[in-house]
Amino acid sequence: MPRIAILLFTALCTASAADFSGSSALEFTRRAVAFGPRPAGSEANRALQAYIKSQLKLCGCEIMEDPFTASTPRGPVAMKNIIAKFPGKSGKAIALTGHYDTKVFPGFKFVGASDGGSSTGALLELARALSGRPRVDDVYIVFFDGEEAFGEWSDTDSVYGSKHVAAKWRADGTLGRLKALINLDMVGDAHLNIKREMNGNPALRRLFWNTAADLGYQAYFPADDTITIEDDHMPFVKLGVAAIDVIDFDYPPWHTAADTMDKVSAQSLEMVGRVTLEVVRRLE
Repeated sequence: MPRIAILLFTALCTASAADFSGSSALEFTRRAVAFGPRPAGSEANRALQAYIKSQLKLCGCEIMEDPFTASTPRGPVAMKNIIAKFPGKSGKAIALTGHYDTKVFPGFKFVGASDGGSSTGALLELARALSGRPRVDDVYIVFFDGEEAFGEWSDTDSVYGSKHVAAKWRADGTLGRLKALINLDMVGDAHLNIKREMNGNPALRRLFWNTAADLGYQAYFPADDTITIEDDHMPFVKLGVAAIDVIDFDYPPWHTAADTMDKVSAQSLEMVGRVTLEVVRRLE
């Protein structure tokens, strides 16, 4: 969370893409991490934005940019959320989200392979898997900027991008159409152990973990282990959205220079991605 060489076509969106490929997600993650540290407002962050949009354009989805300026402990910082929409017919919507920025660490090079990289790779592969397939509900895939705090995590210094989308969607009515929001964060750990995050919606959490068990992944999604985390799902939880956070916080390299690609696994990404896709199918 071994590098896997894959053919170029696995990174392309096609109408026949029927499932989630861990190898493809790993390659997307590797390409994101190759930009180096990617804190909000940085040149590398903007380069990754361009890469994300270039891949989404191959998926035939509607791409929306959500630029804004955040007030941070380091002053104003330009940020940008990227939203891909796969339209359905029901008038309802499901959102799959995660962040693509990395935390600033002046003392060392932090490339965030799992923390920022894996969510980026998983979301891009979800877009590939959803491409060209008819939908019941609108499905939004949202790449949040500015999840990381610039100083110590606090209510005012964190989750800038998700706060902005939540406010935007409340104003334009999208929030009221959401059946569910599933946030993915740190989902590439080769030693995957995703505990149930207890701030999220109980019914959606139960659906996600039951689906993981149905697919044979219960050892990686333990039903009895819990954790409580503040993450990009919280601005939506606070506004009444059925939202959950899927996060492997049992990850020793977290926020260290050791959070590198050798810690990320295609198998882990594939399990998370396949559970997520199946939950979307069951919600529809």
